[in-house]
Amino acid sequence: MPELPEVERGRLIAEMVATGRTVRRVRCVNDRIVFCDQTPATVSRRLRGKRVLAARRHGKQLWLEFADGPALLLHFGMTGALQGYDDEADRPRFWKIELEFENGGRLAMPDPRRFGRIRLRDDPRNEPPISKLGFDPLLEMPGPAAFRALVGRRKVTAKGLLLDQSFAAGVGNWIADEILYQAEIAPDRRVDDLDDAELERLRRRLAAIIKKAVAVNSVSSRFPKTWLFHHRWGRPEDARTSRGEPIEIKTVAGRTTAWVPSIQR
Repeated sequence: MPELPEVERGRLIAEMVATGRTVRRVRCVNDRIVFCDQTPATVSRRLRGKRVLAARRHGKQLWLEFADGPALLLHFGMTGALQGYDDEADRPRFWKIELEFENGGRLAMPDPRRFGRIRLRDDPRNEPPISKLGFDPLLEMPGPAAFRALVGRRKVTAKGLLLDQSFAAGVGNWIADEILYQAEIAPDRRVDDLDDAELERLRRRLAAIIKKAVAVNSVSSRFPKTWLFHHRWGRPEDARTSRGEPIEIKTVAGRTTAWVPSIQR
């Protein structure tokens, strides 16, 4: 599933392809699962002729802001993405919406598995789903005291906290595991059991991992070789970190979790 860094990559594509351009034509597939709030015909009609002001993102939610009228709000689900191109022949398979711009250029969202969502929102920051989300770790990372206050006395696991989009928007499964590995915190530790030093390690690693993944455009081969990410896949019995520590797999917060018991406490 695309996490914050992948969605930020999509935002940058949209910014490059669409910002400052006027929509000449909107093509939509008649998919009432992906178009969950408005009909494809309504989306097409309301966006045609509009000029794109900006591409914005909060967590895993991405939207195009227009000079007037509603914003186009996109969620990639498990397999969504954005793709820019010039020729119709390059239109991606499984596309759901395509914006064609005056003076050339197109932007499309493919979504093979149909878990993505396409919506119109008049005020996306202050309407669901964005209004229900927590802070964005790239855009508005809280300081130490504010972070501790947000954690409060929640009675959840550390993994569960990181996956809770109402706490921090944009963190998914592998990023949560990476944060906890680098912070040396066991995924099933209750957050109300963490001391201030552990919470600060958690906060710092959350910020650093998101920042690094975005800096390399979410190209996983460019992630640091010491990251757990590179060693968690394949047969669990053979998995080891770059330092040779055994990696174990278990279920925490309902998700498959990779962790290193020898260093995560």
